[in-house]
Amino acid sequence: MSGEYGRVPILIKDVRVFDGVSDGLSEPRSVYIRDGRIAQVRDAPGLDAVVIDGDGRTLMPGLTDAHVHVFAAGSTHADLMTGSTGVGYYNAVAEAGRMLMRGFTAVRDMAGDVASLRLALDAGVLPGPRIYPSQAAISQTCGHGDFSDVHNDATIFGGPGSRAEEIGFMRVADGRDRVLAAVREQFKRGASQIKVMAGGGVTSTYDPLDVVQYTGDELRAAVEAAADWGTYVSAHVYNDTGIRRAIKAGIKAIEHGHLAADQDTLARMAKYGVWLSTQPFLESDHVYTDPVSTEKNKEVCEGVARTYEWARECGTKIAFGTDLLLNPAESDRQSEMFTRLTTHFGFTPVEALKMATSGNAELFRLSGERDPYRQARFGVIEPGAWADVLVVEGDPTHDLSLLSDPGKNLAVIVKDGRIYKNRLATTGHGG
Repeated sequence: MSGEYGRVPILIKDVRVFDGVSDGLSEPRSVYIRDGRIAQVRDAPGLDAVVIDGDGRTLMPGLTDAHVHVFAAGSTHADLMTGSTGVGYYNAVAEAGRMLMRGFTAVRDMAGDVASLRLALDAGVLPGPRIYPSQAAISQTCGHGDFSDVHNDATIFGGPGSRAEEIGFMRVADGRDRVLAAVREQFKRGASQIKVMAGGGVTSTYDPLDVVQYTGDELRAAVEAAADWGTYVSAHVYNDTGIRRAIKAGIKAIEHGHLAADQDTLARMAKYGVWLSTQPFLESDHVYTDPVSTEKNKEVCEGVARTYEWARECGTKIAFGTDLLLNPAESDRQSEMFTRLTTHFGFTPVEALKMATSGNAELFRLSGERDPYRQARFGVIEPGAWADVLVVEGDPTHDLSLLSDPGKNLAVIVKDGRIYKNRLATTGHGG
């Protein structure tokens, strides 16, 4: 793939449509795309339209992923920590293209310097999904985002920032004033929402999973600064105490949440409209040389099925995400992780499809005035929505596993009214 991807009128004929919100497929019909959006079919396409024969296949909205790291998914730890600064950026470009070819047309990036990449992708200069950037994730000293050496003084005492801070992946900030500055810094750099670290993590060096991070006042400072910019804060946290503190502070999405202690915590999230942005992890997804991280990973993965079950019983809003990073050889696991919702965690194919299309889009829309795509809906097939569509071989509303092999089963990929893949019979301009 090379050159600029231009918008053209597109008519996709003879497809059965999953619209992102219904429980099944439509009768065979046509979908018309013009100026980057879904248009009324009665608006007859001109002679310049590309006409694609769907031949009875399924058309659906592009998939979305609520928790990615485009910058880190395309690189190894060594690439980012010891490589030249450009390595992470070039690898992010390549990973963005691979995500789109898996059918993911919009993603929420939860740590990484990707705002400039978003602009290039939106212009059609490079292939890749729509990106909602968080820019650097914000952490306390000795928190999940503190990658400084143990002998370094804390930055608040004049110690040096870590390499993760230098490349815009993390920002360490302690106390209300510095948290306010860190949040505002991410908006200056193009963030559409903010991510804070509110509890211990698997990969981080200094913080066990039970640790609660940031005081209530520090979390409220982040929430207040984000609200002033018309958007919201998500919090990385596994443990129950951290989840409850985050909810009380006004956090709108819990990233992970796998160690919630009981059903009441998920009910509290439902009561206050807080999203569970979680991931269908299996223990084999991540391999660690450090036995401490290995044990942490096991503990987190043991909580996945229980957390999904409680969330569904309580009516908590659930978003689908993957959180893959630092292992580019396995980044294509993104597709298989999505299909796990049915194979391992009890969702029907339609429930999973709704979650990864119109459901995730509802979470992304919390960015409000900072939403870079607020001019139209996405995650749905309806007139006026952004034209992010897939044509699938077969019926994913009955067999979600079709989407685990996008190379074989995605016949057409359109994002923003631009054709990035098409192997079907085509007539008209560009046919």
